[in-house]
Amino acid sequence: MNPHSRRRVRTTAAATGLAALLLAAAPGVATAAGENLPPLQPKTDALTVDWSKPCSQEPVYVPVAPELRAVVEDPTQDNEDWETNAAGAQFEAWWTDADGVVQRRTHTSATVRSPITQLWRTPADLPADTVVSWHVRAVDDEGATSAWSDEAPGVTCRFIIDTVSPEPATVVSEQYPDDDSGWHDGVGVYGSFTFDSPSEDVVEYVYTVLGSTQTRVRPEEPGGPVTVRWMPEHAGPYYLEVRALDRAGRSSSQTTHWTRVAEGRAPVGHWKLADPAGAGSAAAEAGPVARAGDGVVFGAPAPSRTALTSTVTLDGRGNGYLTPDVPAADTDETFAVSAWVRPAATGSPMTVASQDAADGTSAFTLGLRPAEDSSATWAFRYGTTTLTGGSAAVDGWAHLTGLYDGEDDTLRLYVNGKEVASETGVTPVSAPGAFQIGRARGEGGARWQGEVGDVRVWDRVVPREEIERLGARPAELVAAWDIERTDGGVISDRKGDEPLTLHGGAGFYTPDIEACLEDPECVEFPADALDGRDHLALDGTDDYAAAGNPVVDTADSFSVGLRVRFADTTPGRPMTVLSQGDADSDAFKVRYDPAASEWQLVVTDGGGPGAAETVVAAPGAPTAYSDEVVVVYDDSEGRVTLYVKGEAVAGAAFDAAWSAPGPLQIGRGHTAGGWGEYFHGGADTVRVFNGALTASQVRSFAYLS
Repeated sequence: MNPHSRRRVRTTAAATGLAALLLAAAPGVATAAGENLPPLQPKTDALTVDWSKPCSQEPVYVPVAPELRAVVEDPTQDNEDWETNAAGAQFEAWWTDADGVVQRRTHTSATVRSPITQLWRTPADLPADTVVSWHVRAVDDEGATSAWSDEAPGVTCRFIIDTVSPEPATVVSEQYPDDDSGWHDGVGVYGSFTFDSPSEDVVEYVYTVLGSTQTRVRPEEPGGPVTVRWMPEHAGPYYLEVRALDRAGRSSSQTTHWTRVAEGRAPVGHWKLADPAGAGSAAAEAGPVARAGDGVVFGAPAPSRTALTSTVTLDGRGNGYLTPDVPAADTDETFAVSAWVRPAATGSPMTVASQDAADGTSAFTLGLRPAEDSSATWAFRYGTTTLTGGSAAVDGWAHLTGLYDGEDDTLRLYVNGKEVASETGVTPVSAPGAFQIGRARGEGGARWQGEVGDVRVWDRVVPREEIERLGARPAELVAAWDIERTDGGVISDRKGDEPLTLHGGAGFYTPDIEACLEDPECVEFPADALDGRDHLALDGTDDYAAAGNPVVDTADSFSVGLRVRFADTTPGRPMTVLSQGDADSDAFKVRYDPAASEWQLVVTDGGGPGAAETVVAAPGAPTAYSDEVVVVYDDSEGRVTLYVKGEAVAGAAFDAAWSAPGPLQIGRGHTAGGWGEYFHGGADTVRVFNGALTASQVRSFAYLS
């Protein structure tokens, strides 16, 4: 037998008879039974026009003569094991011209290994605005063909070439019109934009705002209008660009709609709570005066690094509240509420703000909730939905914002300007009763104990950037030592009012590069100073440097960092590079432990011997160049974080910070036997901040001012 023949010999009469029956029943078979099986009939659902449009008996619209595609396949059972099953496609398109004559175009592709997608770029002379029908059949390399794709159970595919683009879209907005009449509505307020076109075949609109990612919307019927909702997040000029697309995918020219957005509306209720001590009510920046109960004490401290001057202290008892005796928000519509708070306790639920519902409960509550086996969390409850997030620390300031967006029924909770929780599909709740500061109905007497300030209520969305600004307590540089050689054993900070005193014979390192240049035998230049011309040199025995004062309040948020270089990158004992505490212990210290190969941040829950320690550690090793080490304590989140080389290497929850009265130490810390763990190496670029640096700020801490 010729090994190149595709004919397969049947060895039994039964097999030969069955094959003959199958071949006789198959349409389009050109060869005798037993010699070749025909290709498979192309399936309708494997036929497409211009990639994405499926074959349809109802004509699909295309902008130009299209590319037709079909999946064809030759059955494997008619091949020898060493042969491939090849298939091509025969396309046919036809239409009736203006004279009633049927016109046809055909195309046959090459046969290649199957299954394969074959294509036909139809000729450019196909007529526009005319129904063009098409079908396809498979053909193998011996000329055998399948049934046409539109033979049962298939359908005949059809398309129409549309060469006319739609008219430009029109844009109409009542809230944000394109006119010269001034600034419109404002930040946080949704507006409607209606797109329309004179063209009746428009099926989609594509639009962007300020060049953002494209959004696509479809009208209910071709040629009909469509309305979209949009909310600006900042004030200023905006432009919205729209294009209309017809059913063929043709685009109109671009329509640009300009509008000018005003600043967001002021709060509908605003109580700074900065009234003088002894006041019996809180003046209102917006809304009515808030009546104060007997448990309200004005003149309490305000959070540092904010514009607030004072707050109120609420005693957590029955009369420790304020209220304007009227509602502040329409709670079944969009609203937001915020406040600065500092809890005096976290062991039980407490409410900062609420509004009375008709059933004797509160429609919403903003406050905190204790959490089992962990620190308390902030909470925003609205109806039956409760959001929690962030860490609530005793005596730690935090800015809370609760937002209900009635446009999409979304509830959000922000802590210190950061979104910590959200949920969609929230059912709106009505609250016709009075707004409350420091208490809530139906919460088991969940009254606030601690400080509250700057309570605000809005009747709009407050965008994320605005909330970030409201909750910002930016870190403030309080001391910076750019260490350079000095006489007298004292290094001044930039301001000149916080000297750093050297002890134990601490000195300076200055690289003598000129001497090396003059010495012909010098082959290794001295290492550069850590920063500038010089840096502090500590011998690891008794050398250290210390400020004369605590520099930062370690009970509040702080950030401290410096650059160090170890004299030996494999030290034989633990060494402390930074600390601050009292005579017996450290509120915090940063050390390197070679036995564990770890950078460690150690914080304590109080002064004196026996204070409990929390150790935050991360694996690492000193380098031969320099290591930037920064410790950040965020009291509002109750968290300490250790950064090395600009990266957060370890962190932990910590809400037991205390105010250390001792000075900042560079190069030593407390041990069980007193002062010890003296650092051997160089130190420079010491920075101290009130407040918690952000992760991005830590990476450039040395250059912040």
